[in-house]
Amino acid sequence: MALIETPTRIEPCLLDEASPAILDLVAELSRASGSLDAKLHPRSAANLAELVRIMNCYYSNLIEGHNTTPREIERALNDQLDADQDRRDLQIEARAHIRVQREIDRLFAAGTLPEPTSTEFILWLHGAFYEGASEKMLRIKSQNHDFLMQPGAFRSRPEEDVAVGRHIPPSSACVPAFMEHFAQAYRFDRLGAGSRIMAIPAAHHRLNYIHPFPDGNGRVSRLMSHAMALKAGIGAHGLWSISRGMARGLESRGDYKRMMDHADTPRQGDLDGRGNLSRRALAEFTEWFLKICVDQVAFMSSLFELDTLARRLRIYVERHDLKPEAVPLLEQVLHRGEIPRGEAARVTGLKERSARDLLASLTNDGILDSDTPKGPVSLRFTLDTADILFPTLFPET
Repeated sequence: MALIETPTRIEPCLLDEASPAILDLVAELSRASGSLDAKLHPRSAANLAELVRIMNCYYSNLIEGHNTTPREIERALNDQLDADQDRRDLQIEARAHIRVQREIDRLFAAGTLPEPTSTEFILWLHGAFYEGASEKMLRIKSQNHDFLMQPGAFRSRPEEDVAVGRHIPPSSACVPAFMEHFAQAYRFDRLGAGSRIMAIPAAHHRLNYIHPFPDGNGRVSRLMSHAMALKAGIGAHGLWSISRGMARGLESRGDYKRMMDHADTPRQGDLDGRGNLSRRALAEFTEWFLKICVDQVAFMSSLFELDTLARRLRIYVERHDLKPEAVPLLEQVLHRGEIPRGEAARVTGLKERSARDLLASLTNDGILDSDTPKGPVSLRFTLDTADILFPTLFPET
């Protein structure tokens, strides 16, 4: 069998020895993500994670060339789909992305997130993402073929073989063998803490290199990377997004495509590892990827400084014409995660009736809410609140 059709074609899957620069980035990412995780009360963080999912989806769409605005995504989550079919399909796609990421986060929180690189999980990601997709979204057209993609199924027919730019992925008949090799190479249960972090960029590239599905490989790889980050202990409960870093790059928006292409480089002589692909290129891609991660964690950490958030909550109260007594109440909820409704009078200094009226105005506004009508209130983060609380989270659209 030709090398192009043998699973060892994706070797090296892991770096046999990391450079000091990569080891420093692993240590910095571990430290910074842990610090980000500790910035907010777990309840506030859980509520904020939904807003970050919208951000993650927005930038993931942007990588695919789909400029779905945050407002369109929010409307899709509320089942308010546009009449225009093309925009509607993009909204359905965005809603699916958030639904799948939300389930990944739920599985992680429950302690039941499986191996992110296992064949079963990769197939589930693809199937769940395309659940409910229209025929137009599933139809794959090329110069020689026109067929419907089956969600949650690897390429298995000759007409599903594709070229991705200059890259020729393995043929459909060999995809199962490649994916089995991939799953074994990146199993977390055989890797140490640092190796798990270094495995994330390598697995991200190698999955796209195999290109196991007719379409949707980029989205699946980004969702897989999100799951790997959670499992590796650097996910900070979903409070940062690798997709934002990939879409923006370190130097330009073309960084991601350029670095992915660079990681495709074949081995360059005897001093470039022992696999089919360049070890040097994998190391350079890994270093770039980890720098992106560190940059994004630092960006999100700057947004979630308690003093900064408290100041912006005061601005929010002023701009929304809310009573000044709302400020100490919102600050208490920020620090404590949630407070019982009965404490509103004590925190604000208002009489019981006035405190109830203030709570009603804050819940009607949307900045506070509770899971039950009489339950404790917690901060809620919508696109409306993000404009003031997190003004740089999204670009102006």
